[in-house]
Amino acid sequence: MGQHFGATPFLIAGPCVVESDELNLRVGEALAELAAKLGLHVIYKASYDKANRSRLKGARGPGLERGLKALALVRSATGLPILTDVHEVGQVLAAAQVADVLQIPAFLCRQTDLLGAAGRAGRAVNVKKGQWMSPEGMRGAVEKLRAGGAPEVAVTERGTFFGYGDLVVDMRNFARLRAECGVPVVFDATHAVQQPGRGEDGSSGGLREFIPPLLYAAAAAGADGFFLETHPDPDRAPSDGPNMLPLDQLPAVVGVALDIWQRAREAVRA
Repeated sequence: MGQHFGATPFLIAGPCVVESDELNLRVGEALAELAAKLGLHVIYKASYDKANRSRLKGARGPGLERGLKALALVRSATGLPILTDVHEVGQVLAAAQVADVLQIPAFLCRQTDLLGAAGRAGRAVNVKKGQWMSPEGMRGAVEKLRAGGAPEVAVTERGTFFGYGDLVVDMRNFARLRAECGVPVVFDATHAVQQPGRGEDGSSGGLREFIPPLLYAAAAAGADGFFLETHPDPDRAPSDGPNMLPLDQLPAVVGVALDIWQRAREAVRA
C-alpha cells in the first residue's frame, strides 16, 4: 500500500472517533484538498473504538464492524490512506483489512502480544510513546514491531506526565527518539495539550490554544510528521473536543508548521 512515513514531513489528521458518514467524509474531503494544495502526504485518522476512556460512560465510537465500514467509505471516497487504533490482539487482522496504518495507543505501547500482532499484520504501524516512558524506553516497542515484520514503523511523542493534570513536551525527545529507535518521529500536538481527568465530568480536559505554538516548536525541533485531531465543531465532538483543532483552522496552522519545518532544515544544511 505504499510508503506512509518515507516522505517527510507528513500529516496524520482526523476526528478522534468515527462519527456519522457525513462528518467523516466532510473531514476527509477537507484533508484530501489540503493534501493536494500543499503537496503533503496526509493520512486520515479516526478510531472505531476508544477503549481507554476516563469514565465508564465516555464515548467510545461505533465499534469494530461499523467503524471499519465507515473508514472504508472514507478511504474509497477520498483516496486517503487510513489510520486507526487497535487495542486488542483479536481485532488487529480485521483492522488491517481496511487500515493502511495501525496505531498502538500510548497506554499499550509495552503490550508485547499486541505489538507482535500489529507487526505481523503487514501494515505500517505508528506506536505512541507512553506518557511515562523515556525516549530510550521506546526502543523495545520498535524492536517488537520489527520482529513481527512491520514494513514501516513510526513513534509518536505526545508529552510526559507532569503532576496529575498536565503533559509537558520535551523538545529534545525528537532527536533522542530518532537516535534510539531509528524511525521517523511524529508529534501529536493535540493530545499534548490534553489534561487527563480535568474535564468538568471527570473526563479529559484540554487547552487547544496551545496546539499551534507546540506544533511550530516541534517542527523546528525535528519532528518528521505531525498528528492533529480535528473537527468542524470540537465543542460538540463526542470525544476529546477540548484538545481538538477546529477544521477551519487546520490549513493555516499546517501551512505555518510546514514553513518552519523547511526553514529549520535549510538552516541546518547551510
